[in-house]
Amino acid sequence: MTGAERHTDSGGMADGLERLWTPHRMTYISGEDRPAEGYEKPTGCPFCRAPQLPPGESLLVARGRHVFAVLNLYPYNPGHLLVCPYRHVADYTDLDEPETAELAAFTQTAMRMVRKVSNAHGFNLGMNQGGVAGAGIAAHLHQHVVPRWGGDANFMPVIGRTKVLPQLLTDTRDLFTRAWPT
Repeated sequence: MTGAERHTDSGGMADGLERLWTPHRMTYISGEDRPAEGYEKPTGCPFCRAPQLPPGESLLVARGRHVFAVLNLYPYNPGHLLVCPYRHVADYTDLDEPETAELAAFTQTAMRMVRKVSNAHGFNLGMNQGGVAGAGIAAHLHQHVVPRWGGDANFMPVIGRTKVLPQLLTDTRDLFTRAWPT
């Protein structure tokens, strides 16, 4: 079984449970990839660094004049995108008019593209403004575009507190990059 195991108790009897290992999540949970200077300054901000990375290292899907779309490194669902302004701003009210308009347009394009590529049935869209509102990186505004399918919230996240992601992020990026209208 790839990434999953069956365990036995001390008496050698199977416990009936499978373990699906997702070690990449521990980096996020522990914060070990958090830069020493924090996310507050652009030098430590992954959203400021993402557009500067070479294509093979970046999860960037599309670039606009004021914003870009990038895959979430720790997705809630397959195809979870973030739409971010290039400018390092924390609050939605800090965006100027062109940034606000392009963020909205990129969100719409992302939804259309994901529907076309993966037949998403719906979406969760949102911004967590501030750490108390759930923003993991509160210093740089980002809009979540999370594809949803009927039955995608099965027993795994409810009982097992685990998300199953059937595709590598780089494969998803390549698929989305080819499908994004130019």
